[in-house]
Amino acid sequence: MLRKSAVVFVLLSLLICGVTAQGKELPDFTDLVETQGAAVVNISTTQIIQNMQGLPNIPENDPFFEFFRRFAPQMPREQESQSLGSGFIISADGYIMTNAHVVDSADKITVRLTDKREFRAKVIGVDKRTDVALLKIDATGLPKINVGDPNKLKVGEWVVAIGSPFGFDNSVTAGIVSAKGRSLPQDNFVPFIQTDVAINPGNSGGPLFNMGEEVVGINSQIYTRSGGSMGLSFAIPIDVAMQVVDQLRSTGKVTRGRIGVTIQELTRELADSFGLSKAAGALISNVEKNAPADKAGIQASDVILKFDGKAVNNSSDLPRMVAAVKPGTKVEVELWRKGKTRQVTVEIAAMPEDAKLTAPAKKPSDSEAEMVARLGISVSELNSEQLQELQISSGLLVEEIKGSAARAAGLHPGDVLMSIGNVPLRSFAQLNELLKSVPNGRNVALLVRRGDSASYIAIKLDEK
Repeated sequence: MLRKSAVVFVLLSLLICGVTAQGKELPDFTDLVETQGAAVVNISTTQIIQNMQGLPNIPENDPFFEFFRRFAPQMPREQESQSLGSGFIISADGYIMTNAHVVDSADKITVRLTDKREFRAKVIGVDKRTDVALLKIDATGLPKINVGDPNKLKVGEWVVAIGSPFGFDNSVTAGIVSAKGRSLPQDNFVPFIQTDVAINPGNSGGPLFNMGEEVVGINSQIYTRSGGSMGLSFAIPIDVAMQVVDQLRSTGKVTRGRIGVTIQELTRELADSFGLSKAAGALISNVEKNAPADKAGIQASDVILKFDGKAVNNSSDLPRMVAAVKPGTKVEVELWRKGKTRQVTVEIAAMPEDAKLTAPAKKPSDSEAEMVARLGISVSELNSEQLQELQISSGLLVEEIKGSAARAAGLHPGDVLMSIGNVPLRSFAQLNELLKSVPNGRNVALLVRRGDSASYIAIKLDEK
Protein backbone atom coordinates (compact mmCIF):
# COMPACT_ATOMS: atom_id res chain seq x y z
CA MET A 1 0.00 0.00 0.00
CA LEU A 2 1.32 3.42 -0.95
CA ARG A 3 1.96 5.73 1.94
CA LYS A 4 0.19 9.14 2.02
CA SER A 5 3.36 11.02 1.02
CA ALA A 6 3.77 8.80 -2.04
CA VAL A 7 0.14 9.41 -3.12
CA VAL A 8 0.61 13.17 -2.81
CA PHE A 9 3.79 12.97 -4.87
CA VAL A 10 2.02 11.05 -7.65
CA LEU A 11 -0.89 13.52 -7.78
CA LEU A 12 1.47 16.49 -7.89
CA SER A 13 3.40 14.88 -10.68
CA LEU A 14 0.22 14.37 -12.70
CA LEU A 15 -0.78 18.01 -12.24
CA ILE A 16 2.66 19.24 -13.24
CA CYS A 17 2.40 17.17 -16.38
CA GLY A 18 -0.91 18.86 -17.21
CA VAL A 19 -3.13 15.86 -16.40
CA THR A 20 -5.99 15.74 -13.92
CA ALA A 21 -6.97 12.78 -11.82
CA GLN A 22 -9.59 11.93 -14.47
CA GLY A 23 -6.98 11.85 -17.22
CA LYS A 24 -8.16 15.08 -18.90
CA GLU A 25 -5.64 17.65 -20.07
CA LEU A 26 -5.76 21.14 -18.62
CA PRO A 27 -6.42 23.89 -21.19
CA ASP A 28 -3.47 25.48 -22.96
CA PHE A 29 -4.04 29.07 -24.13
CA THR A 30 -0.62 29.74 -25.66
CA ASP A 31 -1.62 29.14 -29.30
CA LEU A 32 -4.70 31.33 -28.91
CA VAL A 33 -2.68 34.22 -27.48
CA GLU A 34 0.05 33.90 -30.10
CA THR A 35 -2.35 33.87 -33.06
CA GLN A 36 -5.00 36.32 -31.83
CA GLY A 37 -3.19 38.64 -29.43
CA ALA A 38 -1.93 40.92 -32.19
CA ALA A 39 -5.52 41.83 -33.14
CA VAL A 40 -6.21 43.25 -29.67
CA VAL A 41 -5.44 46.94 -29.21
CA ASN A 42 -5.03 49.44 -26.41
CA ILE A 43 -7.34 52.47 -26.60
CA SER A 44 -6.54 55.68 -24.75
CA THR A 45 -8.85 58.68 -24.83
CA THR A 46 -8.42 62.32 -23.92
CA GLN A 47 -11.18 64.77 -23.10
CA ILE A 48 -10.36 68.49 -23.04
CA ILE A 49 -12.11 70.39 -20.24
CA GLN A 50 -12.18 74.19 -20.50
CA ASN A 51 -12.39 76.30 -17.36
CA MET A 52 -11.32 79.70 -16.11
CA GLN A 53 -8.56 79.92 -13.55
CA GLY A 54 -9.41 82.41 -10.82
CA LEU A 55 -13.17 82.46 -11.43
CA PRO A 56 -15.08 81.59 -8.24
CA ASN A 57 -17.26 78.52 -8.33
CA ILE A 58 -20.61 80.31 -8.43
CA PRO A 59 -23.65 79.56 -10.61
CA GLU A 60 -24.16 81.56 -13.81
CA ASN A 61 -27.51 82.94 -12.62
CA ASP A 62 -25.91 84.44 -9.50
CA PRO A 63 -25.90 88.30 -9.61
CA PHE A 64 -22.14 88.35 -8.90
CA PHE A 65 -21.24 85.90 -11.68
CA GLU A 66 -21.00 88.61 -14.37
CA PHE A 67 -18.97 90.87 -12.07
CA PHE A 68 -16.35 88.19 -11.37
CA ARG A 69 -16.31 87.12 -15.01
CA ARG A 70 -15.46 90.65 -16.16
CA PHE A 71 -13.17 91.93 -13.42
CA ALA A 72 -11.63 89.01 -11.53
CA PRO A 73 -8.08 88.11 -12.70
CA GLN A 74 -8.38 84.97 -14.73
CA MET A 75 -6.82 83.17 -17.64
CA PRO A 76 -8.03 80.32 -19.83
CA ARG A 77 -6.90 76.91 -18.75
CA GLU A 78 -7.39 73.51 -20.31
CA GLN A 79 -7.49 70.32 -18.32
CA GLU A 80 -7.12 66.90 -19.84
CA SER A 81 -9.16 63.96 -18.60
CA GLN A 82 -7.72 60.65 -19.74
CA SER A 83 -9.02 57.08 -19.69
CA LEU A 84 -7.97 53.68 -20.93
CA GLY A 85 -9.79 50.80 -22.57
CA SER A 86 -9.39 47.96 -25.03
CA GLY A 87 -10.62 47.02 -28.47
CA PHE A 88 -10.01 44.59 -31.30
CA ILE A 89 -9.52 44.77 -35.05
CA ILE A 90 -12.41 43.32 -37.07
CA SER A 91 -11.07 44.05 -40.57
CA ALA A 92 -7.58 44.38 -42.05
CA ASP A 93 -8.31 47.90 -43.30
CA GLY A 94 -8.50 49.36 -39.80
CA TYR A 95 -12.01 48.97 -38.40
CA ILE A 96 -11.96 48.43 -34.63
CA MET A 97 -14.72 47.44 -32.23
CA THR A 98 -14.89 48.61 -28.62
CA ASN A 99 -17.40 49.75 -25.97
CA ALA A 100 -19.33 52.98 -26.39
CA HIS A 101 -18.46 54.03 -22.86
CA VAL A 102 -14.74 53.74 -23.64
CA VAL A 103 -14.89 56.55 -26.22
CA ASP A 104 -17.81 58.53 -24.79
CA SER A 105 -17.15 62.33 -24.90
CA ALA A 106 -13.55 61.80 -26.06
CA ASP A 107 -11.86 64.63 -27.96
CA LYS A 108 -8.91 62.46 -28.96
CA ILE A 109 -8.70 58.68 -29.35
CA THR A 110 -5.36 56.91 -29.72
CA VAL A 111 -5.08 53.26 -30.72
CA ARG A 112 -1.84 51.42 -29.92
CA LEU A 113 -1.07 48.08 -31.56
CA THR A 114 1.04 45.30 -30.08
CA ASP A 115 3.96 46.34 -32.35
CA LYS A 116 3.91 49.76 -30.59
CA ARG A 117 2.53 51.66 -33.58
CA GLU A 118 0.04 54.37 -32.61
CA PHE A 119 -2.83 55.76 -34.69
CA ARG A 120 -5.35 58.53 -34.24
CA ALA A 121 -8.79 56.90 -34.40
CA LYS A 122 -12.01 58.28 -35.88
CA VAL A 123 -15.41 57.38 -34.42
CA ILE A 124 -17.60 55.89 -37.16
CA GLY A 125 -20.59 55.40 -34.90
CA VAL A 126 -21.70 54.75 -31.32
CA ASP A 127 -24.70 52.86 -29.96
CA LYS A 128 -25.15 53.52 -26.26
CA ARG A 129 -28.09 51.16 -25.94
CA THR A 130 -25.84 48.14 -26.54
CA ASP A 131 -22.59 49.87 -25.48
CA VAL A 132 -20.94 49.20 -28.85
CA ALA A 133 -18.72 51.61 -30.81
CA LEU A 134 -16.97 51.35 -34.19
CA LEU A 135 -13.64 53.11 -34.76
CA LYS A 136 -11.44 53.49 -37.86
CA ILE A 137 -7.69 53.97 -38.13
CA ASP A 138 -5.75 54.75 -41.30
CA ALA A 139 -3.91 51.45 -41.77
CA THR A 140 -3.99 48.34 -43.95
CA GLY A 141 -2.83 44.74 -43.71
CA LEU A 142 -3.69 44.54 -40.04
CA PRO A 143 -4.24 41.28 -38.13
CA LYS A 144 -7.93 40.71 -37.41
CA ILE A 145 -9.98 38.49 -35.15
CA ASN A 146 -12.15 35.56 -36.18
CA VAL A 147 -15.84 35.96 -35.35
CA GLY A 148 -17.42 33.00 -33.53
CA ASP A 149 -20.98 31.95 -32.75
CA PRO A 150 -21.94 32.73 -29.14
CA ASN A 151 -25.09 30.63 -29.52
CA LYS A 152 -22.85 27.55 -29.52
CA LEU A 153 -21.25 28.48 -26.20
CA LYS A 154 -22.00 26.13 -23.33
CA VAL A 155 -22.11 27.00 -19.65
CA GLY A 156 -18.91 25.69 -18.09
CA GLU A 157 -16.88 26.15 -21.27
CA TRP A 158 -13.44 27.78 -21.05
CA VAL A 159 -13.13 31.35 -22.34
CA VAL A 160 -10.22 33.82 -22.50
CA ALA A 161 -10.09 37.62 -22.27
CA ILE A 162 -7.29 39.76 -23.67
CA GLY A 163 -7.15 43.46 -22.88
CA SER A 164 -5.41 46.31 -21.05
CA PRO A 165 -6.51 46.25 -17.40
CA PHE A 166 -5.12 49.33 -15.63
CA GLY A 167 -3.11 50.01 -18.81
CA PHE A 168 -1.18 46.73 -18.84
CA ASP A 169 -1.30 45.91 -22.57
CA ASN A 170 -2.28 42.47 -23.82
CA SER A 171 -2.97 40.96 -20.42
CA VAL A 172 -4.52 37.50 -20.66
CA THR A 173 -7.06 36.10 -18.18
CA ALA A 174 -9.15 32.95 -18.38
CA GLY A 175 -12.24 31.43 -16.84
CA ILE A 176 -15.48 29.70 -17.72
CA VAL A 177 -18.90 30.70 -18.98
CA SER A 178 -21.02 31.10 -15.85
CA ALA A 179 -24.37 31.74 -17.57
CA LYS A 180 -25.89 32.84 -20.86
CA GLY A 181 -28.66 35.26 -21.77
CA ARG A 182 -28.31 37.33 -18.60
CA SER A 183 -30.57 40.37 -18.34
CA LEU A 184 -29.08 43.24 -16.38
CA PRO A 185 -31.17 46.04 -14.84
CA GLN A 186 -32.20 48.63 -17.47
CA ASP A 187 -30.33 46.82 -20.28
CA ASN A 188 -33.08 45.56 -22.57
CA PHE A 189 -31.23 44.81 -25.78
CA VAL A 190 -28.29 42.61 -24.74
CA PRO A 191 -28.47 38.94 -23.59
CA PHE A 192 -25.16 39.09 -21.72
CA ILE A 193 -22.65 36.26 -21.42
CA GLN A 194 -21.68 35.95 -17.76
CA THR A 195 -18.19 34.64 -16.97
CA ASP A 196 -15.81 34.41 -14.03
CA VAL A 197 -12.90 35.72 -16.12
CA ALA A 198 -10.91 38.39 -14.26
CA ILE A 199 -12.04 41.69 -15.82
CA ASN A 200 -10.84 45.03 -14.46
CA PRO A 201 -10.94 48.72 -15.49
CA GLY A 202 -9.18 48.91 -18.87
CA ASN A 203 -10.52 45.55 -20.07
CA SER A 204 -13.70 47.23 -21.34
CA GLY A 205 -14.09 46.81 -25.08
CA GLY A 206 -11.69 43.89 -25.29
CA PRO A 207 -12.53 40.50 -26.83
CA LEU A 208 -13.75 37.33 -25.16
CA PHE A 209 -12.43 34.24 -26.99
CA ASN A 210 -13.61 30.64 -27.04
CA MET A 211 -11.15 27.76 -27.29
CA GLY A 212 -11.60 27.75 -31.06
CA GLU A 213 -9.68 31.07 -31.16
CA GLU A 214 -12.87 32.95 -32.08
CA VAL A 215 -14.31 36.09 -30.50
CA VAL A 216 -17.68 35.34 -28.92
CA GLY A 217 -18.19 38.56 -26.96
CA ILE A 218 -17.04 42.05 -25.96
CA ASN A 219 -16.14 42.44 -22.30
CA SER A 220 -18.38 45.26 -21.13
CA GLN A 221 -19.36 45.24 -17.46
CA ILE A 222 -18.41 43.81 -14.09
CA TYR A 223 -20.28 43.44 -10.84
CA THR A 224 -18.07 44.66 -8.02
CA ARG A 225 -18.16 46.14 -4.56
CA SER A 226 -14.44 46.90 -4.49
CA GLY A 227 -13.88 48.43 -7.94
CA GLY A 228 -11.94 45.36 -9.08
CA SER A 229 -12.80 41.88 -10.31
CA MET A 230 -15.05 39.74 -8.11
CA GLY A 231 -15.62 36.91 -10.57
CA LEU A 232 -18.77 38.40 -12.11
CA SER A 233 -18.12 39.82 -15.57
CA PHE A 234 -20.48 40.33 -18.49
CA ALA A 235 -19.80 40.30 -22.22
CA ILE A 236 -21.93 41.47 -25.14
CA PRO A 237 -22.48 38.52 -27.53
CA ILE A 238 -20.53 39.15 -30.73
CA ASP A 239 -23.52 38.45 -32.98
CA VAL A 240 -25.44 41.28 -31.28
CA ALA A 241 -22.42 43.57 -31.61
CA MET A 242 -21.87 42.71 -35.29
CA GLN A 243 -25.50 43.55 -36.12
CA VAL A 244 -24.94 46.96 -34.54
CA VAL A 245 -21.58 47.47 -36.26
CA ASP A 246 -23.00 46.63 -39.68
CA GLN A 247 -25.51 49.48 -39.28
CA LEU A 248 -22.93 51.87 -37.86
CA ARG A 249 -20.61 51.16 -40.75
CA SER A 250 -23.27 51.74 -43.40
CA THR A 251 -25.27 54.62 -41.89
CA GLY A 252 -23.44 55.78 -38.75
CA LYS A 253 -26.47 55.03 -36.57
CA VAL A 254 -28.64 52.12 -35.45
CA THR A 255 -32.32 51.75 -36.30
CA ARG A 256 -34.46 49.53 -34.09
CA GLY A 257 -38.03 48.35 -34.15
CA ARG A 258 -40.72 48.98 -31.55
CA ILE A 259 -44.36 47.96 -31.09
CA GLY A 260 -45.35 50.26 -28.22
CA VAL A 261 -46.04 48.01 -25.25
CA THR A 262 -45.01 47.85 -21.60
CA ILE A 263 -44.18 44.34 -20.41
CA GLN A 264 -43.44 42.56 -17.18
CA GLU A 265 -42.20 39.14 -16.14
CA LEU A 266 -44.77 36.34 -16.10
CA THR A 267 -44.56 34.66 -12.69
CA ARG A 268 -45.80 31.17 -11.90
CA GLU A 269 -48.74 32.64 -10.01
CA LEU A 270 -49.71 34.96 -12.89
CA ALA A 271 -49.38 32.10 -15.38
CA ASP A 272 -51.80 30.02 -13.28
CA SER A 273 -54.27 32.90 -13.12
CA PHE A 274 -54.23 33.21 -16.92
CA GLY A 275 -54.63 29.47 -17.41
CA LEU A 276 -51.15 28.90 -18.84
CA SER A 277 -49.43 25.59 -18.19
CA LYS A 278 -46.00 27.20 -17.72
CA ALA A 279 -44.58 30.61 -16.90
CA ALA A 280 -43.21 31.43 -20.36
CA GLY A 281 -43.93 34.54 -22.39
CA ALA A 282 -44.09 38.33 -22.02
CA LEU A 283 -47.04 39.75 -20.09
CA ILE A 284 -48.39 43.01 -21.57
CA SER A 285 -49.14 45.53 -18.81
CA ASN A 286 -49.84 48.52 -21.05
CA VAL A 287 -50.37 49.28 -24.75
CA GLU A 288 -49.67 52.77 -26.12
CA LYS A 289 -52.56 54.34 -27.97
CA ASN A 290 -52.17 54.21 -31.77
CA ALA A 291 -48.89 52.29 -31.46
CA PRO A 292 -48.31 49.25 -33.73
CA ALA A 293 -49.46 46.83 -31.00
CA ASP A 294 -52.64 48.84 -30.45
CA LYS A 295 -53.41 48.88 -34.18
CA ALA A 296 -52.86 45.10 -34.32
CA GLY A 297 -55.39 44.53 -31.52
CA ILE A 298 -52.95 43.58 -28.75
CA GLN A 299 -54.39 44.33 -25.31
CA ALA A 300 -53.16 44.70 -21.75
CA SER A 301 -53.11 41.28 -19.97
CA ASP A 302 -52.24 39.49 -23.24
CA VAL A 303 -49.23 37.17 -23.03
CA ILE A 304 -46.99 37.12 -26.11
CA LEU A 305 -45.84 33.52 -26.63
CA LYS A 306 -44.14 33.79 -30.02
CA PHE A 307 -42.74 36.67 -32.06
CA ASP A 308 -41.95 36.15 -35.74
CA GLY A 309 -42.09 32.40 -35.20
CA LYS A 310 -39.63 32.42 -32.28
CA ALA A 311 -40.64 31.43 -28.78
CA VAL A 312 -40.63 34.18 -26.15
CA ASN A 313 -39.40 32.32 -23.08
CA ASN A 314 -38.91 35.34 -20.83
CA SER A 315 -40.21 38.88 -20.92
CA SER A 316 -36.65 40.15 -21.49
CA ASP A 317 -36.55 38.27 -24.81
CA LEU A 318 -39.24 40.41 -26.43
CA PRO A 319 -37.46 43.82 -26.56
CA ARG A 320 -34.44 42.20 -28.23
CA MET A 321 -36.58 40.40 -30.78
CA VAL A 322 -38.58 43.52 -31.64
CA ALA A 323 -35.51 45.77 -31.78
CA ALA A 324 -33.80 43.44 -34.27
CA VAL A 325 -36.63 43.79 -36.83
CA LYS A 326 -36.39 46.46 -39.51
CA PRO A 327 -39.09 49.15 -39.16
CA GLY A 328 -41.89 48.69 -41.65
CA THR A 329 -41.72 44.89 -41.50
CA LYS A 330 -44.93 42.97 -40.77
CA VAL A 331 -44.47 40.24 -38.17
CA GLU A 332 -46.75 37.45 -36.96
CA VAL A 333 -47.32 37.40 -33.20
CA GLU A 334 -48.82 34.53 -31.24
CA LEU A 335 -50.45 35.56 -27.98
CA TRP A 336 -52.55 34.09 -25.18
CA ARG A 337 -55.85 35.72 -24.28
CA LYS A 338 -58.68 34.36 -22.14
CA GLY A 339 -57.50 30.77 -22.29
CA LYS A 340 -56.86 30.67 -26.04
CA THR A 341 -54.02 31.37 -28.45
CA ARG A 342 -54.49 34.06 -31.09
CA GLN A 343 -52.50 35.18 -34.13
CA VAL A 344 -52.10 38.88 -34.96
CA THR A 345 -49.95 40.76 -37.45
CA VAL A 346 -47.94 43.76 -36.24
CA GLU A 347 -46.20 46.30 -38.47
CA ILE A 348 -42.99 47.31 -36.71
CA ALA A 349 -42.36 51.03 -36.14
CA ALA A 350 -39.01 52.78 -35.67
CA MET A 351 -37.70 53.42 -32.18
CA PRO A 352 -36.85 57.09 -31.58
CA GLU A 353 -33.14 57.86 -31.45
CA ASP A 354 -31.48 58.81 -28.16
CA ALA A 355 -30.21 62.01 -29.73
CA LYS A 356 -33.74 63.31 -30.16
CA LEU A 357 -34.21 63.28 -26.39
CA THR A 358 -31.29 65.56 -25.54
CA ALA A 359 -32.79 68.99 -26.33
CA PRO A 360 -35.24 69.81 -23.53
CA ALA A 361 -37.89 72.44 -24.04
CA LYS A 362 -37.74 73.76 -20.50
CA LYS A 363 -35.27 73.81 -17.62
CA PRO A 364 -36.44 73.92 -14.00
CA SER A 365 -36.30 77.09 -11.93
CA ASP A 366 -33.98 77.17 -8.91
CA SER A 367 -36.75 76.23 -6.48
CA GLU A 368 -37.98 73.44 -8.76
CA ALA A 369 -34.44 72.12 -9.27
CA GLU A 370 -33.84 72.09 -5.51
CA MET A 371 -36.92 69.96 -4.93
CA VAL A 372 -36.18 67.52 -7.78
CA ALA A 373 -32.58 67.26 -6.51
CA ARG A 374 -33.96 65.30 -3.56
CA LEU A 375 -34.25 62.41 -6.02
CA GLY A 376 -30.54 62.72 -6.79
CA ILE A 377 -31.17 63.63 -10.44
CA SER A 378 -31.63 66.60 -12.75
CA VAL A 379 -34.53 66.53 -15.21
CA SER A 380 -36.10 68.58 -17.99
CA GLU A 381 -39.56 68.74 -19.50
CA LEU A 382 -40.02 67.11 -22.89
CA ASN A 383 -41.13 69.32 -25.76
CA SER A 384 -44.00 68.44 -28.09
CA GLU A 385 -41.72 66.95 -30.76
CA GLN A 386 -40.06 64.64 -28.24
CA LEU A 387 -43.41 63.53 -26.84
CA GLN A 388 -44.58 62.77 -30.36
CA GLU A 389 -41.42 60.79 -31.13
CA LEU A 390 -41.93 58.70 -28.00
CA GLN A 391 -45.67 58.49 -28.61
CA ILE A 392 -46.45 59.51 -25.03
CA SER A 393 -48.51 62.36 -23.63
CA SER A 394 -46.23 63.35 -20.75
CA GLY A 395 -42.98 62.58 -18.96
CA LEU A 396 -39.78 64.14 -17.62
CA LEU A 397 -36.35 63.50 -19.18
CA VAL A 398 -33.50 62.47 -16.86
CA GLU A 399 -30.45 64.55 -17.80
CA GLU A 400 -27.94 63.82 -15.06
CA ILE A 401 -27.50 61.37 -12.18
CA LYS A 402 -26.19 63.16 -9.10
CA GLY A 403 -27.08 60.92 -6.16
CA SER A 404 -25.84 57.48 -5.18
CA ALA A 405 -29.40 56.25 -4.48
CA ALA A 406 -30.54 57.11 -8.02
CA ARG A 407 -27.42 55.55 -9.48
CA ALA A 408 -27.83 52.39 -7.41
CA ALA A 409 -31.46 52.14 -8.50
CA GLY A 410 -30.25 51.94 -12.11
CA LEU A 411 -31.35 55.33 -13.45
CA HIS A 412 -29.46 56.52 -16.54
CA PRO A 413 -29.35 59.85 -18.40
CA GLY A 414 -31.90 59.66 -21.21
CA ASP A 415 -34.47 57.74 -19.14
CA VAL A 416 -37.99 59.16 -19.04
CA LEU A 417 -39.88 59.43 -15.73
CA MET A 418 -43.45 58.45 -16.59
CA SER A 419 -45.13 58.57 -13.20
CA ILE A 420 -44.59 58.71 -9.46
CA GLY A 421 -46.66 55.98 -7.86
CA ASN A 422 -49.67 55.80 -10.17
CA VAL A 423 -49.76 59.53 -10.96
CA PRO A 424 -48.53 60.47 -14.48
CA LEU A 425 -45.80 63.14 -14.46
CA ARG A 426 -46.52 66.20 -16.61
CA SER A 427 -44.38 69.06 -15.26
CA PHE A 428 -41.80 70.19 -12.70
CA ALA A 429 -44.48 71.92 -10.70
CA GLN A 430 -46.54 68.76 -10.42
CA LEU A 431 -43.51 66.64 -9.43
CA ASN A 432 -42.57 69.20 -6.79
CA GLU A 433 -46.06 69.14 -5.29
CA LEU A 434 -45.94 65.34 -5.11
CA LEU A 435 -42.48 65.36 -3.51
CA LYS A 436 -43.41 67.96 -0.89
CA SER A 437 -45.65 65.46 0.87
CA VAL A 438 -42.91 62.80 1.04
CA PRO A 439 -40.62 62.95 4.12
CA ASN A 440 -36.84 62.83 3.75
CA GLY A 441 -35.43 59.31 3.75
CA ARG A 442 -38.68 57.81 2.41
CA ASN A 443 -38.72 55.68 -0.74
CA VAL A 444 -40.73 56.82 -3.76
CA ALA A 445 -41.75 54.57 -6.66
CA LEU A 446 -41.00 55.94 -10.13
CA LEU A 447 -42.17 54.40 -13.39
CA VAL A 448 -39.15 54.71 -15.69
CA ARG A 449 -39.18 54.20 -19.43
CA ARG A 450 -36.08 53.21 -21.38
CA GLY A 451 -36.33 52.21 -25.01
CA ASP A 452 -39.43 50.13 -25.57
CA SER A 453 -40.04 49.06 -21.98
CA ALA A 454 -40.90 50.58 -18.62
CA SER A 455 -40.55 49.41 -15.04
CA TYR A 456 -40.91 50.75 -11.50
CA ILE A 457 -37.86 51.55 -9.39
CA ALA A 458 -37.66 52.80 -5.81
CA ILE A 459 -35.46 55.77 -4.83
CA LYS A 460 -34.90 57.10 -1.33
CA LEU A 461 -35.27 60.86 -1.07
CA ASP A 462 -32.16 62.76 -0.07
CA GLU A 463 -32.01 63.19 3.70
CA LYS A 464 -29.68 66.18 3.56
